[in-house]
Amino acid sequence: MAHTGSNSMHRSSSRPQLDLSKAEIQGNVEEKYPTILLPNQSHDISHLALDIGGSLIKLMYFSRHEDQSTSDKRMRNAKDQLGFPNGNRRSYPILGGRLHFVKFETSKINECLDFIYSKQLHCGGITATGGGAHKFADLFKERLGLSLDKEDEMSCLVAGANFLLKAIRHEAFTHMEGQKEFVQIDPNDLFPYLLVNIGSGVSMIKVDGDGKFERVSGTNVGGGTYWGLGRLLTKCESFDELLELSQKGDNRNTDMLVGDIYGGMDYSKIGLSASTIASSFGKATSEKKELEDYRPEDISLSLLRMISYNIAQISYLNALRFGLKRIFFGGFFIRGHAYTMDAISFANHFWSNGAAQAMFLRHEGFLGALGAFMSYEKHGLDDLMVHQLVERFPMGAPYTGGKIHGPPLRDLNEKAMQISWMEKFLQKGTEITAPVPMAPPGTTGLGGFEVPLSKGSALRSDASALNVGVLHLVPTLEVFPLLADLKTYEPNTIDLSDHSELEYWFKILSEHLPDLVDKAVASEGGTDDAKRRGDAFARAFSAHLARLMEEPAAYGKLGLAKLLEMREECLREFHFFDAYISIKQRENEASLAVLPDLLMELDSLDEETRLLTLIEGVLAANIFDWGSRACVDLYHKGTIIEIYRMSRNKMQRPWRVDDFDAFKERMLGTGDKKPSPHRRALLFVDNSGADIVLGMLPLARELLRRGTEVVLVANSLPALNDVTAMELPDIVAEAAKHCDILRRAAESGGLLVDAMTNTSDNSKENSSSVPLMVVENGCGSPCIDLRQVSSELATAAKDADLIILEGMGRALHTNLYARFQCDALKLAMVKNQRLAEKLIKGNIYDCICKYEPAN
Repeated sequence: MAHTGSNSMHRSSSRPQLDLSKAEIQGNVEEKYPTILLPNQSHDISHLALDIGGSLIKLMYFSRHEDQSTSDKRMRNAKDQLGFPNGNRRSYPILGGRLHFVKFETSKINECLDFIYSKQLHCGGITATGGGAHKFADLFKERLGLSLDKEDEMSCLVAGANFLLKAIRHEAFTHMEGQKEFVQIDPNDLFPYLLVNIGSGVSMIKVDGDGKFERVSGTNVGGGTYWGLGRLLTKCESFDELLELSQKGDNRNTDMLVGDIYGGMDYSKIGLSASTIASSFGKATSEKKELEDYRPEDISLSLLRMISYNIAQISYLNALRFGLKRIFFGGFFIRGHAYTMDAISFANHFWSNGAAQAMFLRHEGFLGALGAFMSYEKHGLDDLMVHQLVERFPMGAPYTGGKIHGPPLRDLNEKAMQISWMEKFLQKGTEITAPVPMAPPGTTGLGGFEVPLSKGSALRSDASALNVGVLHLVPTLEVFPLLADLKTYEPNTIDLSDHSELEYWFKILSEHLPDLVDKAVASEGGTDDAKRRGDAFARAFSAHLARLMEEPAAYGKLGLAKLLEMREECLREFHFFDAYISIKQRENEASLAVLPDLLMELDSLDEETRLLTLIEGVLAANIFDWGSRACVDLYHKGTIIEIYRMSRNKMQRPWRVDDFDAFKERMLGTGDKKPSPHRRALLFVDNSGADIVLGMLPLARELLRRGTEVVLVANSLPALNDVTAMELPDIVAEAAKHCDILRRAAESGGLLVDAMTNTSDNSKENSSSVPLMVVENGCGSPCIDLRQVSSELATAAKDADLIILEGMGRALHTNLYARFQCDALKLAMVKNQRLAEKLIKGNIYDCICKYEPAN
């Protein structure tokens, strides 16, 4: 019987309403049970949803987060200048929040109830699905004093799957021969698909759209069969123990293979290799052995293959029956277990002749809980877009994933709950490990039915846990509208799927760690508390690196941008919010002191020489980068001005990538033909100090002089010594004291609200001056992914016809190959020898001036 969307899920109007619009994951792409940020949630209430299964309780709850929108009047003026919409279309204030994902064993339901009570999560009511919603209804009534709002299990399952496949980038992945490959699903081409939910039994659901689905088939041979038979035959006491046994098994000792029948030969006439299983457990019929004569490991592996292969075959036949090309597998049976996914994938590939791929979902264990959560009436999912979801993987919030990735909470009494996870982390830091992967790497492929390469290794103790992070819903993130082709855009320049690249960059990050810790501790006054947190941060980030070295896909598709962002998030998690603040202030002051002399020198030059000198100045000043080991060494050998002069003296053309002449022609024209100036330029700025003050600000000034509006685009949050959008107005105000062009433009752009208002000159000129504005880019990383930028930047971009990306992070590590709908100039000094050799066949300190006219 088909189900339709209008009646598939009850919408309770009596419950507090939750706004899920523009949700975003907080955490690395595959950490355990990520939290989701809900920036549009406006009610100061708790929301809780449960999926209570026979083995596990999956719990999702909402927590508020502080509104991070700036109250700076100058930033608000910039928004007005850009025509940014005033507020949200909703009539109530936006408070925002996160969705947290937690797991408990159903046998320990009282721990789950203690957790709910300790956090007072039940105050807004509880929505529940799964068989346990009925089985334990009286217990919830007794312990928490409320009745569960029950939702249909299958409706929740489908709603959760649809949400994740449309809203989370790289949610789906394939798993063949031990290799995980992420698949980006076009939300407009999602339906129809087959959802195979493997719990105790198996349901196969044909999904045709939101709320439109039908259970078309199933089988009673599922996870319960594997666990039940395995328990009887091996005496294992847990599902995980049975899976662990399979890692060490050899099914050739129990299964009858084609080669056993044909004397070691293939049956090539019908395409069967000698290693193909002819009969699961077939050897037990011809050998005079008792149960105790067979190894439990071999029995477990044979069971796993038998059940996985049959589920995959029935699934493919149903997909074939309905003409479905996509099959998504999920459920408690899979649990992220690499060998299980390999078995299903191999069988699916075998029976379909390679025509169909088995796909899996990173968050599949929470489909039901997510669907139940969405039953709150005001969910706003129609507005949700993939670019508004961010996933992060914190080290420590105590119940991320139902496990503490640090010292465990011994109990949930009132005293314990008053101790933060941070304190526990600091007290027992040596026990800290990164979020645990679900299965060891290196499991074998199944094409030849060989023994797993991971033979002899053990599963982690919590191997059943899913790798998901914290989902943050951020309504203010949008796709950068000037990308030439969003579908082909890939921000990362370096491919970290190359293991040698991964090893190299992990080594670089590890070597830079002591210096970063020193700066972080110093930024907090060098107190004992700061030292303890600095040490804990180093251990935590090292644990993340160690996990990713072991399992690069643990957090989803890995790129250098994600690695660098993880480092900054980890710093913030340990309450280091701006590790380089004092360094940035000193360098800004030193650079501003010499800016007037630089501007006088520039004004004495002819137009062509001045433009070249400005570009040289940007490249030379880009040397100031505390993220580069080579540059950190330079800091120890000279002052900022000495380093800048040395860098300027090395600016000899031709540069390694040198498109200056093409850029000069667009700016100045040739002969008597003078081109019209650009309407608006977006300048993506990089470092504080000389980089912004002596490099990018003079270039911005030149564009303003030519009648081009200028928008300085800077980080929303601190990262290394990068300048932030909140710091830029003060820098501009100080620079404007020495330059009328900057002063008039800054006043026109609303950056000088409280500065120099007593100047009496040319009010007419002020009103006609093109504006200089500042917007935040929506991120807190040295790199930028233009699929997720701030709404202010997206609005500013709509009238822009020139983009200037400056610095290694934004123009080299990311976006070197990005193409745009408008003119683009990419400027960077390469401060890493390996990167210089790999990308431009050059050397450290070589420069890139890459100009690309509008597509």
